[in-house]
Amino acid sequence: MPVAQHVMRHAAERPARVAARGPEGELSYAELAEKINGAARHLLGLGIGPGALVAVGVADPVALLIAVLAADLAGATPLVGEHTWDRARWAQVTDAVDVLIDEPLPYVAGPAVRFEPRPDDRAWACFSSGSTGRPRAVVRTRASWTASFPHLSDLAGIGPDDVVLVPGPLVSSLYAFAAVHTLATGATAILPGHRPWRSLVAQATVVHLVPHQLPDVLEHPGTLRTAVVGGAALGRDARAAAASAGVNVVSYYGATELSFVAVDADGGGLRPFPGVEIEVRAESAGALGEVWARSPWLAGGYLDDAAGPLRRDEAGWVSVGDVAEPYRVGEVLRLRGRGGGAIQTGGATVVPEDVEEVLRKVPGVGDIVVVGSPHPHLGSVVTAIIEGASPPPRSLLEAVARSGLDAAQRPRRWYAVPSLPRTQAGKPARALVAARLAGGDPDIRRLA
Repeated sequence: MPVAQHVMRHAAERPARVAARGPEGELSYAELAEKINGAARHLLGLGIGPGALVAVGVADPVALLIAVLAADLAGATPLVGEHTWDRARWAQVTDAVDVLIDEPLPYVAGPAVRFEPRPDDRAWACFSSGSTGRPRAVVRTRASWTASFPHLSDLAGIGPDDVVLVPGPLVSSLYAFAAVHTLATGATAILPGHRPWRSLVAQATVVHLVPHQLPDVLEHPGTLRTAVVGGAALGRDARAAAASAGVNVVSYYGATELSFVAVDADGGGLRPFPGVEIEVRAESAGALGEVWARSPWLAGGYLDDAAGPLRRDEAGWVSVGDVAEPYRVGEVLRLRGRGGGAIQTGGATVVPEDVEEVLRKVPGVGDIVVVGSPHPHLGSVVTAIIEGASPPPRSLLEAVARSGLDAAQRPRRWYAVPSLPRTQAGKPARALVAARLAGGDPDIRRLA
Protein backbone atom coordinates (compact mmCIF):
# COMPACT_ATOMS: atom_id res chain seq x y z
CA MET A 1 0.00 0.00 0.00
CA PRO A 2 1.36 3.51 -0.78
CA VAL A 3 2.19 5.51 2.34
CA ALA A 4 -0.27 8.14 1.11
CA GLN A 5 -3.09 5.61 1.38
CA HIS A 6 -2.08 4.91 4.99
CA VAL A 7 -2.47 8.64 5.61
CA MET A 8 -5.95 8.58 4.03
CA ARG A 9 -6.95 5.72 6.32
CA HIS A 10 -5.73 7.56 9.42
CA ALA A 11 -7.57 10.67 8.24
CA ALA A 12 -10.81 8.69 8.13
CA GLU A 13 -10.26 7.05 11.52
CA ARG A 14 -8.65 9.90 13.52
CA PRO A 15 -9.09 13.09 11.47
CA ALA A 16 -8.15 15.49 14.28
CA ARG A 17 -4.94 13.69 15.23
CA VAL A 18 -1.88 15.87 14.54
CA ALA A 19 0.04 14.28 11.67
CA ALA A 20 2.97 16.66 11.19
CA ARG A 21 4.40 19.57 13.14
CA GLY A 22 6.88 21.72 11.23
CA PRO A 23 8.40 25.21 11.06
CA GLU A 24 5.17 26.68 9.64
CA GLY A 25 2.77 25.03 12.08
CA GLU A 26 0.96 21.72 12.27
CA LEU A 27 -1.47 19.71 10.17
CA SER A 28 -4.04 17.17 11.30
CA TYR A 29 -4.36 13.91 9.41
CA ALA A 30 -7.53 15.23 7.75
CA GLU A 31 -5.70 18.38 6.61
CA LEU A 32 -2.65 16.45 5.46
CA ALA A 33 -4.77 13.97 3.49
CA GLU A 34 -6.60 16.82 1.75
CA LYS A 35 -3.36 18.55 0.79
CA ILE A 36 -1.85 15.31 -0.53
CA ASN A 37 -4.93 14.63 -2.64
CA GLY A 38 -4.92 18.17 -4.07
CA ALA A 39 -1.20 18.02 -4.84
CA ALA A 40 -1.58 14.59 -6.47
CA ARG A 41 -4.33 15.97 -8.71
CA HIS A 42 -1.94 18.75 -9.74
CA LEU A 43 0.75 16.21 -10.68
CA LEU A 44 -1.70 14.08 -12.63
CA GLY A 45 -2.77 17.22 -14.47
CA LEU A 46 0.85 17.65 -15.56
CA GLY A 47 0.87 14.11 -16.92
CA ILE A 48 2.88 12.78 -13.98
CA GLY A 49 1.77 9.27 -13.04
CA PRO A 50 3.00 5.68 -12.82
CA GLY A 51 6.58 5.31 -14.02
CA ALA A 52 7.48 9.00 -13.70
CA LEU A 53 10.40 10.19 -11.56
CA VAL A 54 9.60 13.26 -9.45
CA ALA A 55 12.54 15.21 -8.02
CA VAL A 56 11.62 16.99 -4.79
CA GLY A 57 13.76 19.76 -3.33
CA VAL A 58 11.52 21.84 -1.04
CA ALA A 59 12.91 23.70 1.98
CA ASP A 60 9.95 23.23 4.33
CA PRO A 61 9.92 19.59 5.53
CA VAL A 62 6.12 19.33 5.77
CA ALA A 63 5.65 20.74 2.26
CA LEU A 64 8.35 18.33 1.09
CA LEU A 65 6.48 15.37 2.57
CA ILE A 66 3.25 16.52 0.94
CA ALA A 67 5.02 16.54 -2.44
CA VAL A 68 6.57 13.12 -1.79
CA LEU A 69 3.26 11.57 -0.77
CA ALA A 70 1.41 13.26 -3.62
CA ALA A 71 3.84 11.62 -6.05
CA ASP A 72 3.32 8.36 -4.15
CA LEU A 73 -0.46 8.66 -4.47
CA ALA A 74 -0.17 9.41 -8.19
CA GLY A 75 1.92 6.27 -8.67
CA ALA A 76 5.12 8.15 -9.48
CA THR A 77 8.53 7.70 -7.84
CA PRO A 78 9.67 10.53 -5.55
CA LEU A 79 13.38 11.36 -5.28
CA VAL A 80 14.27 13.74 -2.44
CA GLY A 81 17.25 16.05 -2.93
CA GLU A 82 18.67 19.21 -1.41
CA HIS A 83 16.43 22.25 -1.62
CA THR A 84 19.53 24.30 -2.48
CA TRP A 85 20.16 22.37 -5.71
CA ASP A 86 19.40 24.27 -8.88
CA ARG A 87 18.41 22.62 -12.16
CA ALA A 88 22.02 22.37 -13.26
CA ARG A 89 22.88 20.42 -10.11
CA TRP A 90 19.93 18.10 -10.61
CA ALA A 91 21.10 17.53 -14.17
CA GLN A 92 24.46 16.40 -12.78
CA VAL A 93 22.69 13.93 -10.50
CA THR A 94 20.39 12.31 -13.05
CA ASP A 95 18.89 12.94 -16.45
CA ALA A 96 15.85 10.76 -15.74
CA VAL A 97 13.76 13.33 -13.82
CA ASP A 98 10.33 14.04 -15.33
CA VAL A 99 9.49 17.02 -13.13
CA LEU A 100 11.33 19.06 -10.49
CA ILE A 101 9.38 20.32 -7.48
CA ASP A 102 11.26 23.11 -5.72
CA GLU A 103 8.24 24.97 -4.26
CA PRO A 104 5.21 23.72 -2.28
CA LEU A 105 2.76 22.10 -4.68
CA PRO A 106 -0.51 23.90 -5.43
CA TYR A 107 -3.87 22.40 -4.46
CA VAL A 108 -6.26 21.30 -7.19
CA ALA A 109 -9.85 20.50 -6.22
CA GLY A 110 -11.53 17.32 -7.36
CA PRO A 111 -12.41 13.74 -6.41
CA ALA A 112 -10.11 11.56 -4.34
CA VAL A 113 -7.16 10.16 -6.28
CA ARG A 114 -7.22 6.40 -6.76
CA PHE A 115 -4.15 4.33 -7.58
CA GLU A 116 -3.83 0.55 -7.64
CA PRO A 117 -0.32 -0.24 -6.42
CA ARG A 118 1.79 -3.33 -7.09
CA PRO A 119 4.53 -4.65 -4.77
CA ASP A 120 7.14 -4.28 -7.52
CA ASP A 121 6.33 -0.63 -8.27
CA ARG A 122 9.41 1.60 -8.24
CA ALA A 123 8.09 3.49 -5.23
CA TRP A 124 11.03 5.30 -3.71
CA ALA A 125 14.42 6.73 -4.62
CA CYS A 126 16.83 8.25 -2.14
CA PHE A 127 20.47 9.26 -2.04
CA SER A 128 23.23 7.31 -0.38
CA SER A 129 25.10 9.26 2.28
CA GLY A 130 28.48 9.45 0.58
CA SER A 131 30.27 12.73 1.27
CA THR A 132 32.10 13.38 -1.98
CA GLY A 133 31.53 13.04 -5.71
CA ARG A 134 28.23 12.67 -7.54
CA PRO A 135 25.37 11.59 -5.26
CA ARG A 136 24.04 8.12 -6.07
CA ALA A 137 20.27 7.67 -6.12
CA VAL A 138 19.20 4.30 -4.74
CA VAL A 139 15.93 2.93 -6.11
CA ARG A 140 13.66 0.49 -4.31
CA THR A 141 10.34 -1.25 -4.84
CA ARG A 142 7.21 -0.55 -2.84
CA ALA A 143 7.48 -3.86 -0.98
CA SER A 144 11.12 -3.27 0.00
CA TRP A 145 10.22 0.20 1.24
CA THR A 146 6.97 -0.22 3.18
CA ALA A 147 6.73 -3.89 4.15
CA SER A 148 9.44 -3.42 6.81
CA PHE A 149 7.37 -0.77 8.63
CA PRO A 150 5.52 -3.21 10.95
CA HIS A 151 8.80 -4.83 12.01
CA LEU A 152 10.31 -1.51 13.06
CA SER A 153 7.08 -0.62 14.88
CA ASP A 154 7.24 -3.87 16.84
CA LEU A 155 10.95 -3.61 17.67
CA ALA A 156 10.76 0.03 18.81
CA GLY A 157 7.23 -0.09 20.20
CA ILE A 158 6.07 2.79 18.00
CA GLY A 159 2.30 3.20 17.73
CA PRO A 160 -0.32 5.76 16.66
CA ASP A 161 -0.26 7.57 20.00
CA ASP A 162 3.45 8.40 19.77
CA VAL A 163 5.05 11.73 18.94
CA VAL A 164 8.19 11.11 16.88
CA LEU A 165 10.99 13.64 16.51
CA VAL A 166 12.86 13.47 13.20
CA PRO A 167 15.75 15.92 13.76
CA GLY A 168 17.65 15.53 10.49
CA PRO A 169 17.17 16.52 6.84
CA LEU A 170 14.83 14.36 4.80
CA VAL A 171 17.36 14.08 1.99
CA SER A 172 18.97 11.50 4.29
CA SER A 173 17.37 8.09 3.83
CA LEU A 174 17.60 7.53 7.59
CA TYR A 175 15.41 10.52 8.40
CA ALA A 176 13.15 10.16 5.35
CA PHE A 177 12.35 6.61 6.38
CA ALA A 178 11.65 7.78 9.94
CA ALA A 179 9.22 10.44 8.73
CA VAL A 180 7.19 8.27 6.36
CA HIS A 181 7.17 5.39 8.84
CA THR A 182 5.71 7.76 11.44
CA LEU A 183 2.88 8.81 9.10
CA ALA A 184 2.20 5.24 7.98
CA THR A 185 1.87 4.34 11.66
CA GLY A 186 -0.57 7.16 12.39
CA ALA A 187 1.73 8.87 14.90
CA THR A 188 2.71 12.56 15.00
CA ALA A 189 5.93 13.57 13.22
CA ILE A 190 7.90 16.56 14.52
CA LEU A 191 9.93 17.91 11.59
CA PRO A 192 12.18 20.82 12.65
CA GLY A 193 13.74 21.33 9.23
CA HIS A 194 16.67 23.70 9.66
CA ARG A 195 15.47 24.98 13.02
CA PRO A 196 17.27 23.93 16.23
CA TRP A 197 15.75 20.64 17.31
CA ARG A 198 17.07 20.09 20.82
CA SER A 199 14.34 22.17 22.47
CA LEU A 200 11.74 19.90 20.83
CA VAL A 201 12.92 16.70 22.52
CA ALA A 202 10.64 17.27 25.50
CA GLN A 203 7.59 17.09 23.19
CA ALA A 204 8.49 13.65 21.82
CA THR A 205 8.08 10.07 22.99
CA VAL A 206 10.35 8.67 20.25
CA VAL A 207 13.33 10.10 18.40
CA HIS A 208 15.30 8.87 15.38
CA LEU A 209 18.94 9.96 15.39
CA VAL A 210 22.60 9.09 14.89
CA PRO A 211 24.95 8.32 17.80
CA HIS A 212 26.57 11.74 18.23
CA GLN A 213 23.12 13.28 18.83
CA LEU A 214 22.20 10.96 21.69
CA PRO A 215 23.98 12.88 24.51
CA ASP A 216 22.04 16.04 23.61
CA VAL A 217 18.78 14.12 23.77
CA LEU A 218 19.58 12.70 27.20
CA GLU A 219 20.23 16.11 28.79
CA HIS A 220 16.49 16.87 28.97
CA PRO A 221 14.61 13.74 27.88
CA GLY A 222 11.19 14.89 29.09
CA THR A 223 8.64 12.24 28.07
CA LEU A 224 11.06 10.54 25.68
CA ARG A 225 10.71 6.76 25.87
CA THR A 226 12.69 5.37 22.93
CA ALA A 227 15.65 6.43 20.79
CA VAL A 228 16.04 4.66 17.46
CA VAL A 229 19.72 4.99 16.56
CA GLY A 230 21.27 4.26 13.17
CA GLY A 231 24.06 5.47 10.95
CA ALA A 232 27.09 4.38 13.00
CA ALA A 233 28.16 2.11 15.84
CA LEU A 234 26.77 2.85 19.29
CA GLY A 235 29.05 2.38 22.28
CA ARG A 236 28.08 0.60 25.49
CA ASP A 237 28.52 3.77 27.51
CA ALA A 238 25.93 5.58 25.39
CA ARG A 239 23.36 2.85 25.92
CA ALA A 240 24.03 2.85 29.66
CA ALA A 241 23.62 6.63 29.81
CA ALA A 242 20.30 6.32 27.99
CA ALA A 243 19.10 3.67 30.41
CA SER A 244 19.97 5.94 33.33
CA ALA A 245 17.81 8.64 31.75
CA GLY A 246 14.92 6.21 31.30
CA VAL A 247 15.29 6.01 27.53
CA ASN A 248 15.30 2.67 25.74
CA VAL A 249 17.66 2.46 22.77
CA VAL A 250 16.96 0.46 19.63
CA SER A 251 20.06 0.59 17.45
CA TYR A 252 20.43 -0.89 14.02
CA TYR A 253 22.93 -1.51 11.26
CA GLY A 254 22.06 -1.04 7.63
CA ALA A 255 22.86 0.91 4.51
CA THR A 256 20.83 2.92 2.04
CA GLU A 257 21.30 0.11 -0.47
CA LEU A 258 20.49 -2.68 2.00
CA SER A 259 17.92 -1.03 4.28
CA PHE A 260 17.82 -2.81 7.67
CA VAL A 261 20.34 -5.62 8.17
CA ALA A 262 20.69 -6.12 11.93
CA VAL A 263 19.15 -4.64 15.07
CA ASP A 264 19.96 -4.47 18.77
CA ALA A 265 16.79 -3.82 20.74
CA ASP A 266 18.05 -4.72 24.22
CA GLY A 267 21.81 -4.16 24.38
CA GLY A 268 22.58 -7.80 23.66
CA GLY A 269 24.24 -7.08 20.31
CA LEU A 270 23.24 -6.89 16.66
CA ARG A 271 21.12 -9.73 15.35
CA PRO A 272 19.42 -10.08 11.97
CA PHE A 273 16.50 -7.76 11.35
CA PRO A 274 13.31 -9.77 10.67
CA GLY A 275 13.46 -11.39 7.24
CA VAL A 276 17.22 -10.87 6.82
CA GLU A 277 19.87 -13.54 6.25
CA ILE A 278 23.51 -12.60 6.97
CA GLU A 279 26.82 -14.05 5.86
CA VAL A 280 30.35 -12.81 6.58
CA ARG A 281 32.62 -13.94 3.77
CA ALA A 282 36.32 -14.05 4.62
CA GLU A 283 39.30 -15.20 2.57
CA SER A 284 40.54 -17.37 5.41
CA ALA A 285 39.11 -18.91 8.58
CA GLY A 286 39.05 -16.56 11.55
CA ALA A 287 39.76 -13.45 9.49
CA LEU A 288 37.61 -10.38 9.06
CA GLY A 289 35.23 -10.68 6.15
CA GLU A 290 32.69 -8.75 4.14
CA VAL A 291 29.07 -8.62 5.28
CA TRP A 292 26.58 -9.98 2.74
CA ALA A 293 22.81 -9.84 3.25
CA ARG A 294 19.76 -11.32 1.59
CA SER A 295 16.30 -10.03 2.43
CA PRO A 296 13.03 -8.57 1.09
CA TRP A 297 14.27 -5.07 2.01
CA LEU A 298 17.12 -4.74 -0.49
CA ALA A 299 17.22 -1.88 -2.99
CA GLY A 300 16.98 -2.60 -6.70
CA GLY A 301 20.17 -0.69 -7.52
CA TYR A 302 21.29 2.78 -8.55
CA LEU A 303 19.40 5.18 -10.77
CA ASP A 304 20.99 5.57 -14.23
CA ASP A 305 23.13 2.51 -13.42
CA ALA A 306 25.53 4.77 -11.50
CA ALA A 307 28.67 3.19 -10.11
CA GLY A 308 28.68 2.44 -6.39
CA PRO A 309 29.69 -0.05 -3.71
CA LEU A 310 26.61 -2.27 -4.13
CA ARG A 311 27.48 -5.75 -5.39
CA ARG A 312 25.11 -8.64 -5.99
CA ASP A 313 25.71 -12.34 -6.58
CA GLU A 314 23.61 -14.83 -8.52
CA ALA A 315 21.93 -16.15 -5.38
CA GLY A 316 20.51 -12.74 -4.45
CA TRP A 317 23.05 -11.81 -1.78
CA VAL A 318 24.31 -8.20 -1.75
CA SER A 319 27.15 -6.30 -0.09
CA VAL A 320 28.41 -2.74 0.15
CA GLY A 321 31.80 -3.76 1.52
CA ASP A 322 31.18 -3.50 5.26
CA VAL A 323 33.55 -5.59 7.40
CA ALA A 324 32.76 -7.83 10.37
CA GLU A 325 34.26 -10.54 12.51
CA PRO A 326 33.49 -14.19 11.65
CA TYR A 327 29.77 -14.85 12.02
CA ARG A 328 27.52 -17.88 12.37
CA VAL A 329 23.74 -17.97 12.31
CA GLY A 330 22.40 -17.37 15.80
CA GLU A 331 25.41 -15.34 16.89
CA VAL A 332 25.81 -11.60 17.35
CA LEU A 333 27.09 -9.66 14.33
CA ARG A 334 30.26 -7.77 15.27
CA LEU A 335 30.88 -5.03 12.74
CA ARG A 336 34.33 -3.62 12.20
CA GLY A 337 33.63 -0.85 9.71
CA ARG A 338 33.44 -0.13 6.00
CA GLY A 339 35.94 -2.17 4.03
CA GLY A 340 36.93 0.69 1.72
CA GLY A 341 38.04 2.75 4.72
CA ALA A 342 40.57 0.22 6.01
CA ILE A 343 44.10 1.61 6.41
CA GLN A 344 47.08 -0.37 5.10
CA THR A 345 50.10 0.57 7.19
CA GLY A 346 53.39 -1.29 7.18
CA GLY A 347 51.75 -4.54 6.13
CA ALA A 348 48.98 -4.32 8.77
CA THR A 349 45.30 -3.60 8.13
CA VAL A 350 43.72 -1.13 10.54
CA VAL A 351 39.95 -0.63 10.74
CA PRO A 352 39.36 3.07 11.58
CA GLU A 353 36.26 2.36 13.68
CA ASP A 354 38.32 0.20 16.06
CA VAL A 355 40.63 3.13 16.79
CA GLU A 356 37.78 5.63 17.02
CA GLU A 357 35.91 3.51 19.54
CA VAL A 358 38.84 3.61 21.98
CA LEU A 359 39.71 7.28 21.56
CA ARG A 360 36.13 8.53 21.62
CA LYS A 361 36.04 7.75 25.35
CA VAL A 362 38.78 10.29 26.17
CA PRO A 363 37.30 13.28 28.05
CA GLY A 364 37.22 16.32 25.79
CA VAL A 365 36.82 14.37 22.55
CA GLY A 366 33.58 15.53 20.95
CA ASP A 367 33.95 13.06 18.10
CA ILE A 368 36.81 11.65 16.08
CA VAL A 369 37.68 10.53 12.57
CA VAL A 370 40.59 8.22 11.81
CA VAL A 371 42.02 8.13 8.29
CA GLY A 372 45.17 7.00 6.56
CA SER A 373 47.76 9.62 5.58
CA PRO A 374 50.32 8.82 2.86
CA HIS A 375 53.76 7.69 4.05
CA PRO A 376 56.76 7.01 1.79
CA HIS A 377 57.76 3.76 3.50
CA LEU A 378 54.70 2.44 5.35
CA GLY A 379 52.15 3.18 2.65
CA SER A 380 49.91 5.02 5.11
CA VAL A 381 50.03 5.99 8.76
CA VAL A 382 47.06 6.11 11.09
CA THR A 383 45.95 9.72 11.56
CA ALA A 384 43.38 10.97 14.08
CA ILE A 385 41.35 14.18 13.71
CA ILE A 386 39.71 15.22 16.98
CA GLU A 387 36.56 17.34 17.07
CA GLY A 388 36.32 20.00 19.76
CA ALA A 389 37.12 23.60 20.57
CA SER A 390 39.42 22.49 23.41
CA PRO A 391 40.76 19.03 22.56
CA PRO A 392 42.58 17.02 25.21
CA PRO A 393 46.37 17.16 25.21
CA ARG A 394 48.19 14.87 22.83
CA SER A 395 49.97 13.23 25.74
CA LEU A 396 46.64 12.01 27.15
CA LEU A 397 45.47 10.78 23.75
CA GLU A 398 48.69 8.87 23.22
CA ALA A 399 48.49 7.35 26.69
CA VAL A 400 44.98 6.05 26.00
CA ALA A 401 46.11 4.76 22.61
CA ARG A 402 49.00 2.86 24.20
CA SER A 403 46.73 1.27 26.78
CA GLY A 404 43.90 0.29 24.43
CA LEU A 405 45.34 -0.23 20.96
CA ASP A 406 47.88 -2.44 19.27
CA ALA A 407 51.03 -0.76 17.98
CA ALA A 408 49.83 -0.69 14.34
CA GLN A 409 46.52 0.87 15.37
CA ARG A 410 48.00 3.81 17.30
CA PRO A 411 47.82 7.14 15.46
CA ARG A 412 51.17 8.58 14.38
CA ARG A 413 49.65 11.97 13.54
CA TRP A 414 47.16 13.94 15.58
CA TYR A 415 45.02 16.88 14.51
CA ALA A 416 42.13 18.92 15.91
CA VAL A 417 39.25 20.69 14.19
CA PRO A 418 36.48 22.79 15.79
CA SER A 419 33.74 20.91 13.91
CA LEU A 420 33.85 17.81 11.74
CA PRO A 421 32.00 17.89 8.42
CA ARG A 422 29.12 15.44 8.40
CA THR A 423 27.04 13.57 5.88
CA GLN A 424 23.32 14.21 5.51
CA ALA A 425 22.73 11.33 7.91
CA GLY A 426 24.85 13.07 10.58
CA LYS A 427 27.84 10.73 10.36
CA PRO A 428 31.34 12.22 10.19
CA ALA A 429 32.21 12.57 6.51
CA ARG A 430 35.40 10.52 6.54
CA ALA A 431 36.28 11.03 2.88
CA LEU A 432 35.74 14.78 3.12
CA VAL A 433 37.88 15.00 6.28
CA ALA A 434 40.68 13.14 4.51
CA ALA A 435 40.41 15.42 1.49
CA ARG A 436 40.47 18.55 3.62
CA LEU A 437 43.48 17.28 5.55
CA ALA A 438 45.35 16.45 2.34
CA GLY A 439 44.48 19.88 0.97
CA GLY A 440 45.99 21.70 3.95
CA ASP A 441 42.73 23.04 5.40
CA PRO A 442 43.78 25.79 7.87
CA ASP A 443 40.95 24.85 10.26
CA ILE A 444 42.65 21.49 10.89
CA ARG A 445 45.60 22.14 13.19
CA ARG A 446 48.27 19.69 14.25
CA LEU A 447 48.45 18.75 17.91
CA ALA A 448 51.93 19.31 19.29
